[in-house]
Amino acid sequence: MVQRVAVIGAGVGGLVSVKCCLDEGLEPTCFESSEDIGGIWRYTDSTDDSRVSVYHSVITNTSKEMSCFSDFPYPEDFPSYLPHSLVLEYFRMYARHFDLLRHICFQTTVLSVRKRPDFTTSGQWEVVTETNGVYESHVFDAVMVCTGHYQEPYSPLASFPGIESHFKGQHLHSWEYRDVQAFRGKRVLVVGIGNTGGDLSVELSRVAAKVFLSTRSNTWVISRVSDHGFPCDMVGTTRFNHFLEWLLPSALTRRIRFRRFNSWFNHTNYGLASSKSSKFKMIINEELPFCLLSGTVVLKPNVKEFTENSAVFEDGTTEENIDVVLFATGYNFSFPFLEESVRSVIDDNRSLYKCIFPPQLEKPTLAIIGLIQLTGSIMVGSEMQARWVTGIFAGWNKLPTPSRMMADVLKRKPPAKRNPSERENLKMSFIGYTDEIAACAGVKPSVLRLLLTDPQLALAIFFGPCSPYQFRLVGRGKWSGARAAILTQWQRTLKPLRTRVVDDNSDSSSGWHWMCLLTLPAALTAGFLFSK
Repeated sequence: MVQRVAVIGAGVGGLVSVKCCLDEGLEPTCFESSEDIGGIWRYTDSTDDSRVSVYHSVITNTSKEMSCFSDFPYPEDFPSYLPHSLVLEYFRMYARHFDLLRHICFQTTVLSVRKRPDFTTSGQWEVVTETNGVYESHVFDAVMVCTGHYQEPYSPLASFPGIESHFKGQHLHSWEYRDVQAFRGKRVLVVGIGNTGGDLSVELSRVAAKVFLSTRSNTWVISRVSDHGFPCDMVGTTRFNHFLEWLLPSALTRRIRFRRFNSWFNHTNYGLASSKSSKFKMIINEELPFCLLSGTVVLKPNVKEFTENSAVFEDGTTEENIDVVLFATGYNFSFPFLEESVRSVIDDNRSLYKCIFPPQLEKPTLAIIGLIQLTGSIMVGSEMQARWVTGIFAGWNKLPTPSRMMADVLKRKPPAKRNPSERENLKMSFIGYTDEIAACAGVKPSVLRLLLTDPQLALAIFFGPCSPYQFRLVGRGKWSGARAAILTQWQRTLKPLRTRVVDDNSDSSSGWHWMCLLTLPAALTAGFLFSK
């Protein structure tokens, strides 16, 4: 019987894992190598400690109602999209409210996690830690690894001939970026057009002499602000839209989605994407189209090679006098503390059963939390993983046999290993994956059952945002405030905007969910903005 659980990391995944352990009557001990909670959301000016953190100007891409912990809403006066300081403040509120800090050992590095000699019968692990030069060995019944997937900067320098041998300017990874001051007056080339590449290009354009943004991908640019000024994910991430994605032919849904994207601006005219392409990515950025339109950011194709002071692109064009190359090319993940027999079989999250459990283990007492990238908030997905995992550790939920888990992994695993910068192996549908884990944990809501017992709530769940509170309506961990949180989420979204009230005969806040029901054709056109 599992009792003592080691939790590695005190970021989002670590905090929810500690809390879920406590909910299930387990005894968690969380090891955090730094001096505070928050993970990447705890911003620091320095990169000396090699810890990955967000850059100073970052704003969340998912809204507060869609990315909160399922039984702990953000304060209603917090804005819908948050700077890192408010995200970290929210984490502190969560940790205090559920009394999590006393279970965390700060400035403690996990050096190794190895099976005990009797693992096949006990499932126990030996965990070696180091704190201020003092080494300790611990025995735990289970381990939850919560170090995430933003661990090691991925700089594909070998793919860019001349960057190390010929280029005389500076090159760095976005992990080293903190603010714009070091780039003032310089000609900057940003490589990579993910959310980070788009954000940094826009920010640098305000002080740099010129910014070039190089990409090899078809990219659709989405605004955080959607219809009627509501957050994009609240409007688009609904069970209704998810149902349409399942029901309609993929070619039709893709055409509808592209038409919606191009209704803001024609992506082909801007060189960003073509509706004919079957492979594409989406980024969230309101300012990038204007920067391209005003010429402060210039879009370029993939770099072919670098010379002493210039970049030569695959279309044959050259940009001279490049001072800085900034690689926004993502991150790799690694688990150097895991023993080799375990570490070697984790190629990506699809090597894991449900992206969590290594299926080869004789006992399912090791779980990887947060090694996912969803089309919505990773906070919600990590919490759902932790709820299911701790239910298994506590004996409430059961896993299939190792052979059945392995068969499921092999069925889902792609045939070839992909480029880490593309992160394809990590991307999954937010509703699809969260529902899958919720069903395993016995906490997925039934819209049909609710339609018979609580029609108002059923309609809000199906046509409204698929917010985290939905997964606290039934099953273990049911929260008495979930129904009210769902029915008042639009009001909380508007609350921070009520700093100046104007007279209006219409009541946009209370009438919005009814408007959703009256405009289903518009919802279809809107598509599933955060779909796979």
